[in-house]
Amino acid sequence: MDTILITGGAGFIGIHTSLVLLNKGYKLVIIDSLINSSYIAINRIKSTYKKTNKYPNNISFYKGDIRDISFLRKVFKDSIKLGSEINYVIHFAGLKSVSDSFLEEDKYWDVNVNGTKTLIKVMEENNCFNLIFSSSATLYSEYETSPLRENAKVNVNNPYGKTKLEVEKFLENKIKSSHPNWKIISLRYFNPIGAHSSGLFGENPNNKINNLFPLICRSITNANEELLIFGNDWPTHDGTGVRDYIHVMDLAEGHVSAVEFLNKKIIKSSFLVINLGTGKGTSVLELINIFQKVNKININYKFAERRKGDKAIIFADIRKALELLNWQPKRSIEEMCHDGWEWFLNNPFGYEK
Repeated sequence: MDTILITGGAGFIGIHTSLVLLNKGYKLVIIDSLINSSYIAINRIKSTYKKTNKYPNNISFYKGDIRDISFLRKVFKDSIKLGSEINYVIHFAGLKSVSDSFLEEDKYWDVNVNGTKTLIKVMEENNCFNLIFSSSATLYSEYETSPLRENAKVNVNNPYGKTKLEVEKFLENKIKSSHPNWKIISLRYFNPIGAHSSGLFGENPNNKINNLFPLICRSITNANEELLIFGNDWPTHDGTGVRDYIHVMDLAEGHVSAVEFLNKKIIKSSFLVINLGTGKGTSVLELINIFQKVNKININYKFAERRKGDKAIIFADIRKALELLNWQPKRSIEEMCHDGWEWFLNNPFGYEK
């Protein structure tokens, strides 16, 4: 079976994608700096597969930074020595907070853009030309009407999104000007939430919490902390922002479908942009109400001013993913709310306690 390198593989999306790939029998080489993730997640994967004796030797882990070219070269070299030459790379590693990107713009450019360029250089050195890139729906212009197709105009108003767009441009130019064997898919995510149904794997931010689900869970367990809803005056049916929330396991399965698509021998050198979402919009208030109903709890929230860089309505057109990847989401928003809360109940302090 093919060997896949996963950068940022201990993170939220990376760890869930690793689970799905292992279930398919792929060999994985995971690298992660562990700046915003935990090695415990890797240990849990190893323990899970050791108990079942299913592909027990199909995973290896390296701690390191994708900007470190010597580190990356060692990872590829080690894989060759072990007889498991890396065939594909799924590139998750990077900084991802819209709000933080305004405060640390230079760092975002260095990690997200320069880190990717270093990765591509080492891939070329090792004749590895299959890449799946973790991109974002934040690239789409706020003036475009949802559902958003992949050919919708991009107009990024935050540094994080600008780094993702710069990487996409770089990768597209790589197809045009470099080795003819390059096959690249840029997956534009919408809003991944939820967790693995086992309760063993979920979202575990080590730094400042920005994502909605961890904030919801923290507000439930901390009576002194309210969940902030940024804006109740958006041009939507209830005044709160509308987003396309997708279960992280559906998103993970989308990556497997992308790998299988690239594996088809008929696919020629190409750069493809594909949305991964549900194709449905849900407002923040609707999500909160569903979360409360499904889990039979109350969420303490209040409204705050809009955040810089936010948009009113964003949800995907996912026809391209269905047509090319034969992929579509299976899990409901109720499942997202149940699984996300179950993860938090089992791991109130994340992986660390």
